[in-house]
Amino acid sequence: MIQCDIRRLVKYGTDNGLVQREDIIYTTNRLLELFKLDDLTEEAENLSDEDLSFTEEELESGKGLESLLKSMLDYAYEAGLIEENTTAYRDLFDTKIMGMLMPRPGEVIDTFERIYKSAGSEAATDYYYKLSRDSDYIRRYRISKDVKWVSKTEYGDLDITINLSKPEKDPKAIAAAKNAKQSGYPKCLLCRENEGYAGRLNHPARQNHRIIPVTINGCAWGFQYSPYVYYNEHCIVFNSQHVPMKIEHATFCKLFDFVKQFPHYFVGSNADLPIVGGSILSHDHFQGGHYEFAMAKAPVEKEYKIGGFEDVEIGRVKWPMSVIRLSGKDIGRIIKLADKILNSWRGYSDEKCFIFAETEGEPHNTITPIARKRGNKYELDLVLRNNITTKEHPLGVFHPHAKLHHIKKENIGLIEVMGLAVLPARLKTEMADLKKAMLSGADIRKDEVLEKHADWVDEIKAKYNEINASNIDKIIEDEIGLVFMQVLEDAGVYKRDEQGFEGFDRFLASL
Repeated sequence: MIQCDIRRLVKYGTDNGLVQREDIIYTTNRLLELFKLDDLTEEAENLSDEDLSFTEEELESGKGLESLLKSMLDYAYEAGLIEENTTAYRDLFDTKIMGMLMPRPGEVIDTFERIYKSAGSEAATDYYYKLSRDSDYIRRYRISKDVKWVSKTEYGDLDITINLSKPEKDPKAIAAAKNAKQSGYPKCLLCRENEGYAGRLNHPARQNHRIIPVTINGCAWGFQYSPYVYYNEHCIVFNSQHVPMKIEHATFCKLFDFVKQFPHYFVGSNADLPIVGGSILSHDHFQGGHYEFAMAKAPVEKEYKIGGFEDVEIGRVKWPMSVIRLSGKDIGRIIKLADKILNSWRGYSDEKCFIFAETEGEPHNTITPIARKRGNKYELDLVLRNNITTKEHPLGVFHPHAKLHHIKKENIGLIEVMGLAVLPARLKTEMADLKKAMLSGADIRKDEVLEKHADWVDEIKAKYNEINASNIDKIIEDEIGLVFMQVLEDAGVYKRDEQGFEGFDRFLASL
């Protein structure tokens, strides 16, 4: 039935604007060549449009495309076109299949720019986001497997996600990647050279990927969506050159330049130091999107005045981490004050709060900045960060402490800072098993996988009068949310107590 699948895929391409009607025969022939076929069967040629079309639900969820690609991949393996029938090999081949449907980069850019000029930035990003989903660059059917909920806390509603959309690497793929010839092309997952790249076992294929060029602060950058979409229209804005992350004056200028061009999006940068930075520090990039996080909704709980900047609103945000919010109509003035705060923070120490700008020549202080437009004003949130380590806290003093590692051990990057927990996939199985153990009264400390949760479970049992099958799901979700809240409090350089508030005030008074 592969010929029928080819026809159905081409119909999917035309229905979703990937394939022009003038390109139907051309695209069909390219797919026949890919599958080493000479022609279409009579049955395939006689299929009606109704036979070939997906339902609306299949289109929206991506499940129709998932099922179709599965059928095509099964054939490819049976025909010897795929070396191993594993996720890694199948992902490389199905991206190659979808690449056959894609318009060339120049066509996508022309369409985006035409829509931007005629209908505005939001219509342009709507087109580009739909393209990124329909092309299977964003695998909707995998993202739908992520476990998500919202936890109410004193700081607002925190978003919790157990990330299941990144496929686990199978042993065969790991072994093959280890033995494969090492390549430095592309240099990393963010480089422009990923566009159209065929991929390899240790680097994803990107034939179905398209990048929109943007100019920010006079520099050439690229705009794309994250294939894992942790929140609505999760985008990545990256330097066209492979240069390392750096928080500086130009960073603030670039963030606001992007927001001016795409005012419906927020955009922020990870910090530029290990532990408090993101997973990719080697390539300068930002993350943004069409979403309002809990931190953006959090109110200013105390206002400040800084001499010479009476026209800029300055406040401490009610948030578990230490956030200074700058607001005003004049972007230039906000940037000038942000420069002053950054430069001062880089060299600022406060022993009472265990904040040291450097130890043995190693710098510790940096900032995680987030820019947005709110009404007729611009906002810049500056999250104060410090990456100092000690024997007691070898992963970082302002990092999730050891008692929380059973839930979250990884670095607290931009996304977590704003209030979205990206938790490891292991928790889905562990929490399911933990609930069963709690309800059955099993000794959790005797289970080598669940034992790390034992102290936490004891705290939960002491907190609730009754835990049963009808309420345990809600209890575990709420408690994970509270753990994440504590994670953010651990990452805050100024604690939310009298000593911490006084330290926060001292820093702002020093400016």
